[in-house]
Amino acid sequence: MVDEARQDNVTRDARRAIMIDGIPVSLFGAVALALGSSPDQTTAEKGWWLGVTGAFTLAVVWVLVRAFRRADEYQRKIQLESMAIAFAAVLVGLQIAVLLDATDIVGLRPLSEAIVIGGVGIWFVIADLRTRLHR
Repeated sequence: MVDEARQDNVTRDARRAIMIDGIPVSLFGAVALALGSSPDQTTAEKGWWLGVTGAFTLAVVWVLVRAFRRADEYQRKIQLESMAIAFAAVLVGLQIAVLLDATDIVGLRPLSEAIVIGGVGIWFVIADLRTRLHR
């Protein structure tokens, strides 16, 4: 009983740490999406977009490294399986985005940013639900 309570606390603390680390990542993603959605950008706007997108990419890598270092074997398994599902969703979404871009319905760049951000969200939600429902 004591071991289960300790494990629940460890899981709760790990989930809280990932959420706290993920807040700046979400902000960088939202800003990158807003900056990249303008069709006619000046050179300065493109520079800002590239900088924020680079910061977003580095922030995602940073959160991943920290999350995997803190995780035990079971949590790593859940994270990798959740990443695989999210990766498949991103691939399907990007294929749809390419088709929409080819028919000139929607531009590829803003749609691809939203798909990647949505993929990260899918990954976090699936991992969180699997951790919560396992108890």
